[in-house]
Amino acid sequence: MSMQQGPIIVVSDDKRPAFMAALGEDTTFPVVETTWAEASLAVAQLHPAIVLAAATESAGLKLDALARQVGDITPYLPLLVIEPKGTLPENAIPFSKGHGSWDRLLPRLRAALRVRTLHTTVLRRQDARATKTAIPEIDPVRDATVLLVGRAGAYPALSVALGERMGVVGALSIEAAAKHLNTRDIDGVVLGEGFTDRVADAFLTVLGEDPRFRHLPVVATLAGLVPSYELPNLEVIAGDPAYVAANALPLIRQHAFETHLSRALRSIDAGGLLDPLTGLLTTAAFDRDLATAVRQTLAEGGGLSVARFVFDPANSRAKFDGARLLSRLMRQMDYGTLRDDGSALVAFAETDLRTAHVIARRLFSVMRHTAYDNEGARRNEPTVSVATLMPQDTVQSLLARLDDKGHRAAS
Repeated sequence: MSMQQGPIIVVSDDKRPAFMAALGEDTTFPVVETTWAEASLAVAQLHPAIVLAAATESAGLKLDALARQVGDITPYLPLLVIEPKGTLPENAIPFSKGHGSWDRLLPRLRAALRVRTLHTTVLRRQDARATKTAIPEIDPVRDATVLLVGRAGAYPALSVALGERMGVVGALSIEAAAKHLNTRDIDGVVLGEGFTDRVADAFLTVLGEDPRFRHLPVVATLAGLVPSYELPNLEVIAGDPAYVAANALPLIRQHAFETHLSRALRSIDAGGLLDPLTGLLTTAAFDRDLATAVRQTLAEGGGLSVARFVFDPANSRAKFDGARLLSRLMRQMDYGTLRDDGSALVAFAETDLRTAHVIARRLFSVMRHTAYDNEGARRNEPTVSVATLMPQDTVQSLLARLDDKGHRAAS
């Protein structure tokens, strides 16, 4: 396990907690033990890379205070709570041994430290390039989407409990869950009841074998599950839906933050031309590229089409969900932006009107079947219009045809 700056601080009132053996004896990976009474001072003085706290029945207020202190530290400082006894603070990652082994602790640490390293990298590159802060200044949970898989009696209550905190995409079957995982950005999976042990085992095995999903937070509510899969962020949390949602939140929050950091890093590497919230071009960069494309197409011939996706203004998540899907699904030769009015524009290079309609319909279909808001599970059904460059066009006249009176690709 590679060493970050600073030690691991272990907070426990026991002389030798059971999980300490899992940390190994590697002297290049220093571990500093402290008590709950001295934890705050240790964090302030030692500048740790990660904090492990052994939960106790009496540690509630002390844990809340420690979580607030850790949450104010930059770069990201992971806080893992071993065998949590109740509802956790939003930045306290749970780790329960359950029916598994303490060997699972090291992969959980590595996953958390990877996020810290990514945050450090983003901050360093921002400073080196004198870039304005590219990390979105919003709580990552507000932007997170969780996939809820289940079909038993607790499913509706879990959907409500999770939906109060983040976006929820529901799947009543494993097949539907696989489709969502393949088509949109997911920050965590909650596996509820309603499936046989064999089906649940197969689903978790596939997630662990696929590098795209291996590091996703996966919360299983099946009390008898043995967490022995290749999933470092798999946690078994049994209990009432509100408790499951609250203790799933920290893992999902960490992944959403990691996703924000990844987009921010791409934005920095692109010289600030990419919007870190969506992964699309900034409006200014899109306008420059479109103006250049219009000028070259008119001078040299070829095709150029533009599609406009207008999202439901009553659905606060719709525009960002849709914009990120566009960023992920559009062709490499195409480029897009999310405008201040909440609409997204996508330019299709070397594309005539008929082909542009086909592409726009495909994009619309994916958004329609995968993006929902938090309340009432409404579908995200944008209005789509398409226009193609004509010989007499300017950028302004091309875009002007993309209003509600333009060519509709879907409705």
